Amino acid sequence: MFSTLAIIITLLLLMFFAYRGYSVLILAPIMAVLAVLLSGDFLSSIPAYTDVFMSALSGFLLKFFPIFLLGALFGRLIADSGAATAIANTVVDKLGSNKAILAVILVCAILTYGGVSLFVVAFAIYPIAKNLFKAADVPKRLIPAAIALGSFTFTMTALPGTPAIQNAIPIPYYNTNVFAAPILGTIGALIMFFAGWYWLQSRANKARLAGEGYGEHDDDLEQKEDIDHSQTTSDHQISFVTAMIPLVLVISLNALLTYVVFPGLDFSSLQAQYPDLNIQGSLGLWSIIIALLVACTVLVILRIGHWHNLKSSINRGTYESMLPIFNTASEVGYGAVIASLAGFIIIRDSILNLTPDNPLISEAVAMTTLAGITGSSSGGLSIALSTLGENYYQMALATGIDPELMHRVAVMAAGGLDTLPHSGAVITLLAICGLTHKQSYLNIAMVTMLIPLVATTTIIILGTLLGSF
Repeated sequence: MFSTLAIIITLLLLMFFAYRGYSVLILAPIMAVLAVLLSGDFLSSIPAYTDVFMSALSGFLLKFFPIFLLGALFGRLIADSGAATAIANTVVDKLGSNKAILAVILVCAILTYGGVSLFVVAFAIYPIAKNLFKAADVPKRLIPAAIALGSFTFTMTALPGTPAIQNAIPIPYYNTNVFAAPILGTIGALIMFFAGWYWLQSRANKARLAGEGYGEHDDDLEQKEDIDHSQTTSDHQISFVTAMIPLVLVISLNALLTYVVFPGLDFSSLQAQYPDLNIQGSLGLWSIIIALLVACTVLVILRIGHWHNLKSSINRGTYESMLPIFNTASEVGYGAVIASLAGFIIIRDSILNLTPDNPLISEAVAMTTLAGITGSSSGGLSIALSTLGENYYQMALATGIDPELMHRVAVMAAGGLDTLPHSGAVITLLAICGLTHKQSYLNIAMVTMLIPLVATTTIIILGTLLGSF
């Protein structure tokens, strides 16, 4: 009883202090040790940190550090090469300023689906979005929701092949790949895109009828990047076709490795050399790593002679990977300590027995609940899968559910409640745009929580009736 209460208390404290802006790097271990202390096991508090917490943290780093590193590096190279700006300008020119909302959504979607970090996208696209919305006289308060829809939703969790870390996390647990349940994922993505676009456009139309325009805002108070963009961006303009090459490479090379190259290789000698290696569970991760590495290399070569400061871009991209990976790994460490407590058995059994005949539903509840508590889709997904992944995998096999369907539902569900008000992504996005929760959060919540949860529910229903496809 005390152990279960300790878990609930520390989860609530984690959510509260994360909302107040405290770093998860320090919060996660403190809350993990506090959970052990509150459960009455004083002697285990230090080993819970040194052995359980740190083992889980290092295990997550071991699996996913290359993806975080290459993803952040690729995003920085795309931004500093001028590719992000070239893509944005081309989309805007084709659609026109009267399609400001759609233009911002599509630009963000192209970049994030191509492997660019959502934070890099937000920083790069906000100045363009601001000018677009001002020209179209669309309320500025809708900018965060438009960026979030293109960056935090369908390209992050639903579209098959997306290199987002959220789509990679289930791979070793379900022996799947980033293209899991491709048609169902595409259906979910279309629901999120069209419903989200319709919502934002209807808000803009309503504002226009009410006489509300862009509004007056003090741009001097808006958040700026900590480094002058002109000091790192390429000084030669890049064409749209050239800018798209690295993005297309990430997806196409990933697909080629997943469906053509790796299935045709004989890994028996590799298995003999590394007998403990789960090759099937690693192939999906290897595909992403190789695709991102090749894309980074090609982008550097394409812009040889045109980089303002390539060393600075590489170093900055490398450093930008550290905080996200350690934040997520710390949340995994916290989850491992929680899973070691006696009270977790009660919580685990309650979740697993929620719908014993259809693990898709209980899986979705577990993923989105933990994502909401941590304010992070990757953090919640990592905690849930590290503690319950094996259970769900066995339940899927027992009930005849394709692990690919389990993969897609897990990722889409984690992209539901992850954007509650305390979410770091939401707080950062609002800071970039110089707006407040009061001004913009309702629309963010609609396009990043309510609509994605509807899409996830639809995929669960289709998957239950028709299976994975």
